[in-house]
Amino acid sequence: MDTNLRRLRGKSGQDLEMAILLELDRPPANNARPEREARVLDFALRNVDMHGWDAAITPDASAIRLDGGSVALDIALGATVSAYIADGA
Repeated sequence: MDTNLRRLRGKSGQDLEMAILLELDRPPANNARPEREARVLDFALRNVDMHGWDAAITPDASAIRLDGGSVALDIALGATVSAYIADGA
């Protein structure tokens, strides 16, 4: 998951959006925050075996929270990815 996110960190808004578009191979239906969250999460989880863990973007859009029973782990998204989720490209 972090390897996937590494490909987005540091990209500008439009470059970040284009990377997600090319990887997911589908255009966004709208540009609302819930869809941007879902697309970033889909990008991050692409080809990742979650081994039963659940993943979600944190409410402040700073990380992906992994929940695995009694344990939770946050993986930082990075400033540009967080800004993309909050404000769009």
